[in-house]
Formats: sequence, structure tokens, C-alpha cells
Amino acid sequence: MTTAAVEHGHGHGDGPGHDDDHDHHEVIYRETTDMRLLGFVLFLCSDVVLFSAFIFAYLYLRGTIDEWPPILNGHQLPRLDLPFAEFNSVVLFGSGVTMHHALENWKHGNKGRFDIFMGATILLGVMFLGGQAYEYSHAAIGGWSGSIFGASFFTLTGMHGFHVFCGVVYLAILWWQTKQNHYDQTHYFGLTAGTLYWHFVDVIWVALFFLFYIF
Repeated sequence: MTTAAVEHGHGHGDGPGHDDDHDHHEVIYRETTDMRLLGFVLFLCSDVVLFSAFIFAYLYLRGTIDEWPPILNGHQLPRLDLPFAEFNSVVLFGSGVTMHHALENWKHGNKGRFDIFMGATILLGVMFLGGQAYEYSHAAIGGWSGSIFGASFFTLTGMHGFHVFCGVVYLAILWWQTKQNHYDQTHYFGLTAGTLYWHFVDVIWVALFFLFYIF
């Protein structure tokens, strides 16, 4: 083989060191991904601490009141609309299912089905926020400053709703990034993080639904 041919081969990554360089880059990528995943999990843990602090404060305040929901202006506050909350919960939990399928289809290269499930996830997230806004406008619990129950309900569910809103924006950005070829079947950490975040808001809502509608 001529020197020119050898140089040509090296220039196109066909030389003997090409596989070693590729393996080296893959190791670096995996290590970077592991660190980013750890950082994201720690971020979610910090959010768990935040919600836990508010939930324990709510439970403490509730334990100091004999009647629950409490009495406001001589009348006991009505319980929240359980059937509507159940419907809205199904919407949110359904979005968790569609997000799971979106990620799995991306892994297997089914971009058409990924688009369908990703779009459905975002749509269901928006529907949940719309349902929450509707409930806020019809809940007869005295407003945010009307009672301990109202303050606790609007604070905790509002904080969760803000997380859902951020999640919808995040997923929309991820969807746009897939159109710009930022990810492929082997490198898709952003989609993994988005899926973890969306499952996180699902789990938090389970706790809030139990606290305010069942317990």
C-alpha cells in the first residue's frame, strides 16, 4: 500500500487506531451520561424534599383542627369534587403511559410512533392544567387566604401544577430537538430525563390526590 493510500485511510478513520478512538469516545459519553443522570436524580430528590416539607406542614395543621374540612364563617367547607379530580388524574396518569411509549419507540427507531405518543403526552399535560384551572375557579373552599384548607390546597396543587407546566414546556423543547436531529437511537439522554421528570409529577400527584380528595 502506498503512503498516500495509508494517509487517505487515516484521514477517513480507517486506520488501526480508529476503533480505539471510537471506544474511547463511547466510554467518555457513558461516563458523562452517568454523571448527568446522577445530577438529574439528585434534582428530583431535592424536589421530593420540597414537596415533603409542605405535605408534612399540611398534615400538622390538619391535626390541630377537629372538623375537616374546617368551618368557615359558621359553615363547614364542602369536600372537593372527587369525580372530576378522578377524571383529571386519569388524564395525567395516561400522559405517563404515553410518555413511556414515546421513549420506547424512540429507542427502537419508530419515529412516527414517537411523534404520536410525544404529542399525546403534551396534549394530555395541557388538558390536566386546563382541568386544574377549571377546578380552581369552581372550588368553594374560601380561596387561598380563606382557610388553612384552602391555603394548603392551592399551595400544594399549585406548586404541582407549576411543575406540570414546566414539564410540558420541557417536553415540547425535547420534541423540537428530535426534529433538529439532536438525538439518535444511542444518544438520547434528554428524552430519558424528560421521561423521569414526567413520571415524577405523576407520583407526586398520587400523594396529593390521596391527601386532598380521599384522606
